[in-house]
Amino acid sequence: METSRHWRLRQQRYALVGEVCPSCELKIFPPRDICPDCGNEARTIFQFSGRGEVYSHTTVYQAPAGHTENSPYPLAIVRLEEGPLVTAQLTDLADKPVEIGMPVEMVTRKLRSDGERGILVYGYKFRPRLARAEQS
Repeated sequence: METSRHWRLRQQRYALVGEVCPSCELKIFPPRDICPDCGNEARTIFQFSGRGEVYSHTTVYQAPAGHTENSPYPLAIVRLEEGPLVTAQLTDLADKPVEIGMPVEMVTRKLRSDGERGILVYGYKFRPRLARAEQS
């Protein structure tokens, strides 16, 4: 991964920053600048809460290059509270089975390392929502 690309994507990777359309108020992730719903410009920054629920899930047994050290790993489509669907790894499950509708929250974790440049790439994953987080 190019160092410049890594820095350019850090907001959406570490904080789930997307955009909101000022015309139709659709929340967009990842950022696209043009609303996929109404076609107007959507350059207003929006910070997602990082909370959502498992919409669908699977287990990856044959991981792509750079992710093989983690396989097999659970992968989910998470519907954020604000609406968008996000694909991400699940973490911190222990022995807890993954279920559709499971409340989850975003956490920042190591995704992979770029061996040639030595960059550790961190990004978002989701874990089961902690009891204290459910109260807020």
